[in-house]
Amino acid sequence: MRSIAGQVFAVQVVLVGLLIAAATTALVLQARSDSEREAMGRATAVAQTFATSPEVVAALRTDDPTARLQPRAEQARRQARVDFVVVADTKGIRYTHPRPEFIGKRLVADFRSAARGRIVTESVQGPLGREVQATVPVTRSDGTVAGVVCAGLTGSDATGRVEHQLPLVLGSAAGALALATGGTALVGRRLRRQTRGLGPAQMTRMYEHHDAVLHSVREGVLIVDGQGRLVLANDEAGRLLELPPDAEGRPVTELGLEPGTADLLASGRVATDEVRPAGDRLLVVNQRPTRGDGGVSGSVATLRDSTELRALSGKAEVAERRLRLLYEAGAKIGTTLDVVRTAEELTGFAVPWFADFATVDLVDPVLRGDEPADGAMRRTAIRGVRADHPLWRTGKMITYTGTAPQALVFGAGRPVLEADLRTRAEWREQDPEQAAKIVRYGIHSMITVPLRARDVPLGLATFWRSAESAPFDEDDVAFTEELVARAAVAIDNARRYTREHAMAVTLQRSLLPQGLPEQDALDVAHRYQPARSSAGGDWFDVIPLPGARVALAVGDVVGHGLHAAATMGRLRTAVHNFSALDLPPDELIAHLDELVSRFDQDQAAAGSDAPGIGGATCLYAVYDPVSGRCTVAGAGHPGPAVVLPDGEVTLPDVPLAPPLGLGGELVETAELELPEGSRLALFTDGLVRDRGRDADEGLEALRTTLAGLPEATPEETCQAVFQAMTSDHPGDDIALLVARTRRLDPGHVAEWELPADPAAVARIRNEAARRLTAWGLEEFGFTTELILSELMTNAVRYGSAPLRVRLLRARTLVCEVADGSSTSPHLRRAATTDEGGRGLFLVAQYAQRWGTRYTPNGKIIWAEQPLTDPVAALGDLEGDDLLDQWDDLPG
Repeated sequence: MRSIAGQVFAVQVVLVGLLIAAATTALVLQARSDSEREAMGRATAVAQTFATSPEVVAALRTDDPTARLQPRAEQARRQARVDFVVVADTKGIRYTHPRPEFIGKRLVADFRSAARGRIVTESVQGPLGREVQATVPVTRSDGTVAGVVCAGLTGSDATGRVEHQLPLVLGSAAGALALATGGTALVGRRLRRQTRGLGPAQMTRMYEHHDAVLHSVREGVLIVDGQGRLVLANDEAGRLLELPPDAEGRPVTELGLEPGTADLLASGRVATDEVRPAGDRLLVVNQRPTRGDGGVSGSVATLRDSTELRALSGKAEVAERRLRLLYEAGAKIGTTLDVVRTAEELTGFAVPWFADFATVDLVDPVLRGDEPADGAMRRTAIRGVRADHPLWRTGKMITYTGTAPQALVFGAGRPVLEADLRTRAEWREQDPEQAAKIVRYGIHSMITVPLRARDVPLGLATFWRSAESAPFDEDDVAFTEELVARAAVAIDNARRYTREHAMAVTLQRSLLPQGLPEQDALDVAHRYQPARSSAGGDWFDVIPLPGARVALAVGDVVGHGLHAAATMGRLRTAVHNFSALDLPPDELIAHLDELVSRFDQDQAAAGSDAPGIGGATCLYAVYDPVSGRCTVAGAGHPGPAVVLPDGEVTLPDVPLAPPLGLGGELVETAELELPEGSRLALFTDGLVRDRGRDADEGLEALRTTLAGLPEATPEETCQAVFQAMTSDHPGDDIALLVARTRRLDPGHVAEWELPADPAAVARIRNEAARRLTAWGLEEFGFTTELILSELMTNAVRYGSAPLRVRLLRARTLVCEVADGSSTSPHLRRAATTDEGGRGLFLVAQYAQRWGTRYTPNGKIIWAEQPLTDPVAALGDLEGDDLLDQWDDLPG
């Protein structure tokens, strides 16, 4: 065994044997680990499946959970092929167990972690022996833990498969050892043949080559014997450790090395990439034990200089950290289009990761969305590691002047670093007393950076460090510039959005009614709230109509912003124009639908990129205080809510056509009989539809709210509905219109049947004069008789039966003549030779307003006179001209 081949053979046989033994041991251990892992997985799956069963939670609520859970647990155990399924409460008391004598005792598991919502897998010594088990929480519907479920297998089941396979593994290992030994024998024979002719010269040359390689490598190599003496040190080791020339053969503890380095080399223990000091260097040491030719133990160590690498690594770590912070800043700053919120996000991100305190001062117009201007700033956001700091609080107006760093920064647009506030005097000139408080508090370093976006100055961001924090340096300045630049873009975006939002809201409010018109039919109150994100196209209107009637309208335009607000104004104007024609609700909605379709067609023909109007909605209702009837029609809009005088709330079924611009279906109306004192609520869908609430839930909430206000006025109703159903940040515009009905006093209504006989005109005219006298309106007798005479004469001459005359005393005096003809008269000035055409001219001169209203059975010609200022003049007409115009009236 003294030959090289014999030694190689013996070593290889031992090594192969050790490797095979190690591999066999590792295989057995791995198989056991895999078996336990598989058992853990099966136990976890069974426990989770059983814990999520709704019946488990229900059983835990009962007085005797064991009675319901024990049979189910045993059934689940048998079906899942596990050794136990145990249910326990959050204190670990068992409700089930395969061995009933353990029911009621404490569970052998980490049930406290499971009771906090975690899944625990573990191997414990339990009632059945060594157990591999999983414990999971049983959660209620609200997320709280009602109990725990523990399932698992015994250790014998988990490792039984390994023990069955062990003979095969050992047999395979023996075969591998025999095969490896045979191979090693062949290698030894070949090596013996190859080294037989090796002479001294060749061995010397081989050593010289080895020595040259050893001393030329860029790593230090040290060989130390078992007594801690240095046997060999190459040139690089001598340079790194600054070894004396006679170092070899001396104990390493006497070579002047650092104590820790010397102890490591003398110990001979295994070391992997240990960093040790050597003068001003940091060395990475790797050491392994070895044995010399004489059988003396020792160790070999390699040394590598990592000083520069450490410095570069430190800088790289700092750079990586800052890049990571900038990346996170992009995700956490500017999450909303709110100027103040964005400033708060900047300070909240900087503290405490980069600074101990951070403040943001913005030019005051920026907060309102206006263009920034030089001047005073407002402290907008502040964040610190402590709340008792002496820095100015939010809301304070500040004007930086003189040589204050903030003034220089805002003027020059470049950051200013004050590494040590205690030794610099310039920053104290702004407010010496405040500066003294800051220094006494312990704040010692500051960086002030301008907030600029698109070359527009918005304000300043200032970062402070205090106490034991390191002062800011130039590298920190570069980081803060990048951080603040990103925040400035977000603040400027929020500023622009704020301005556009304010413009849209201003435009929309200017297009909504600035006040409600005077009328006698309804007591009306309203509310409007724009969306948090942007003003939209919700609108409402109250329009007086002839005959003391009143029209109520609400609508919604799809979208938000200026376009939606402008479109809303167009639709509201169109509704006003159509209502002036006194169209029925269904006809008005049909005309509005046609108008919207034409708008979209014209816009498409012009190639405009703006969104179309199609999809807008409208609800139009007309209330008649004489009959108490309300006629409603709508297009794509939710119907009204009606609160009857007894407090009952109904949601009438109103036939709705498709949204405006998507027509093609017939518009139908609904007739509502409203007793006096009823309340009618018209609203847009933003009131009933919100985040986390669909339309049906919103309507039910509205019904409940209205039902709780049986005696409320319209104003009180609006206030209560808004408080109950709107949020601080609505996702859509909300418009609400509440009207309480009134009935016209029957004593203020006079009606007559008009025979188709010209002689009847004088009789009804005289009866009308007597009625005016009874009302105390004698001063209106002449004009009223004149108006009625003309209207009745035209109806007799040109109309058809049935003919009726009605006189209404409301806010105005209304004269109405109805007939069965659909032909409307036209106003004209008669020539001298014309036989007729003068009557309507006189009606127009005396009446405040007059017009024609079509009904299903014909038309109504009406005229209104103001009761506060009776008409007394007829323009430039002279008396003879007036009589000439009257000549064609019957006597």
